[in-house]
Amino acid sequence: MPNLELVAKRDLSSFRRIAMGTWRTAYDPSVYGCMKLRMDEALRYRDEFRQKTGKRLTVTHMMAKALGAALAKMPDANAIMRFKRIYLRKRIGVFFQVAMKDLETGELDLSGVTVHEADEKSLMAIVDEFTAAVVKVRAGKDENLEETRSLFKKIPLFFIGHVLDLIGWLSFELNLDLTWAGIPKDPFGSAMVTNIGSLGLEEAYVPLVPYSRVPLLLALGSVVQEPVVDKGEVIVASTMKVFATFDHRLLDGTHAAKMSDTLKAWFEDPYAHFGPILDNG
Repeated sequence: MPNLELVAKRDLSSFRRIAMGTWRTAYDPSVYGCMKLRMDEALRYRDEFRQKTGKRLTVTHMMAKALGAALAKMPDANAIMRFKRIYLRKRIGVFFQVAMKDLETGELDLSGVTVHEADEKSLMAIVDEFTAAVVKVRAGKDENLEETRSLFKKIPLFFIGHVLDLIGWLSFELNLDLTWAGIPKDPFGSAMVTNIGSLGLEEAYVPLVPYSRVPLLLALGSVVQEPVVDKGEVIVASTMKVFATFDHRLLDGTHAAKMSDTLKAWFEDPYAHFGPILDNG
């Protein structure tokens, strides 16, 4: 009789298969940190934006723009490791994880959308680009993504880790364009963001993804109301925790502190940083 009664899970999603081939050891250079943002003004800006433009602006969209600004202000954080040397990126891209269902199996899966030049694009442009890309991904109409997901479904689990290592080595160490093989160009950008608040979670730290070569990940918790001290008085305010995981080989506390200052400035005074809201009517 076995120690545990088990049944093998057969219908693995593409993300689950990739995840199993990715993390093989807990020995890594991860550093974890948390910051809390006051969200009252950001939520007021979001609601006014929705009312005036008819576009469904979310905190995730706002983070794309604010994080792009933070990376532009701290270019040393917009980096990647190649052959044990640090290289600075010329473009800023922010990758967002997207929850979806596998259209064939019905299994829950994770995919993503990357907004490039997030620091240069308007909030309206980011909303439109992000919304269109998410609809495409969830409908299974992103050809490059579907080719990649299909490829990983066919690879035996034993080989997935080796395949990911090889793709990462070719894409980032050698810096080769693999679009001919169905691998998108710069698919993960400079930083990753996942909105755990949309799942009802207030707190979570996310792991670095080695094959992506992304040194910074942010998890956005749910917005909650809680007592805070404001100018010496206790008031009820809306807050959101942001949980960061970063690669200590490229980033350190100085980078994190300066970037957190930028994010706080943008979310706590959105009208001064995101710009005026133009009526779409």
